[in-house]
Amino acid sequence: MSSTLEFAQELIRCPSVTPDDAGCQALIARRLASAGFSTESMVFGEVTNLWARRGGSGPVFCFAGHTDVVPPGSLTDWLSDPFDPQIQDGILVGRGAADMKAALAAMVDAATAFADAHPNHSGSLAFLITSDEEGRARDGTKRVIDALELRGEHIDMCVIGEPTSSNRLGDTVKIGRRGSLSGSLTIRGVEGHVAYPDLASNPIESFAPVLAELYSVQLDEGNDQFPPSSFQVVSVESGTEAPNVTPGELKARLNFRYSTEWNHDSLQQHVEQLLTKHGLQFSIDWHLSGEPFVTEGGELVAAVSDAVQAITGLRPELSTSGGTSDGRFISPAGAQVVEFGAVNSSIHKPNEQIPVGDIELMRQTYASILERVLL
Repeated sequence: MSSTLEFAQELIRCPSVTPDDAGCQALIARRLASAGFSTESMVFGEVTNLWARRGGSGPVFCFAGHTDVVPPGSLTDWLSDPFDPQIQDGILVGRGAADMKAALAAMVDAATAFADAHPNHSGSLAFLITSDEEGRARDGTKRVIDALELRGEHIDMCVIGEPTSSNRLGDTVKIGRRGSLSGSLTIRGVEGHVAYPDLASNPIESFAPVLAELYSVQLDEGNDQFPPSSFQVVSVESGTEAPNVTPGELKARLNFRYSTEWNHDSLQQHVEQLLTKHGLQFSIDWHLSGEPFVTEGGELVAAVSDAVQAITGLRPELSTSGGTSDGRFISPAGAQVVEFGAVNSSIHKPNEQIPVGDIELMRQTYASILERVLL
């Protein structure tokens, strides 16, 4: 079997821009099958998912992750072909190197070596891999979890290989994530001549005080697990092509990243009551990416923290910062969820990279986690 580094390079060579898996999961499935895993491809729409399991009893420990990557962007910004991984001064460069194909390679090699060394390990060892994490995230992990629940399969503990480290491998693991709620807002006014504002209703003018209030009100102060909730407007569109006409409509897109002090219903009410208070004629379509989740204490947090410290020498910070992850679909089903992976400073950027030495350290850390939970 080739080294973990070579396996990571093999995965990077697959141009798996979301939602295209581009053959990554077939490579992973072959390795897992050779170690006694049963493997199942679950295809929903354009999305390919892999569920693999070794063992028929509980507890079920699962490694989870995604094979899809974001588009490489302008190739002129890359020092080499993003899908032709290169090693430069001990650094592996390529799209998906940090997010998260090196972690996938490390998890697979750790799991297969563990299964070979401990064929009668306790519980079950599983993998849930999707090609729909960077995209719409509707036909990936969420659909697999739903399918597993229908047939009585349940994940008890899950480690996700997302790039969680900030400055050095192992300095941070994620024990939860904030919720994410987006809104597509339309405000209706009355189009008119710019010289006669009293005969029109400019939705830009109407929206301005609402926007100011949304930004000025502190949603919460956070809590022991989460930083304060935040609000951002990501786009505003209004106006006509004529410089002397006020518009009749404004469209805006909103996003909340929120703590467990809120849920999506209370946030929606907060916004809609504010719009109503200011007398606006509006409609708003909401999209919930996921409610906040957190794993407080428990066996898995301790196992991951101890393994990270044993291998990297760092006691990791337990964090809930950053964006969303597929943990938002796994945690509500009752699983303990912890995320650990590469340094995230280069993800989604040109020349995405990971130190070669970190790949082996990740493999060792994942192996140490397995020894702590399945022996």
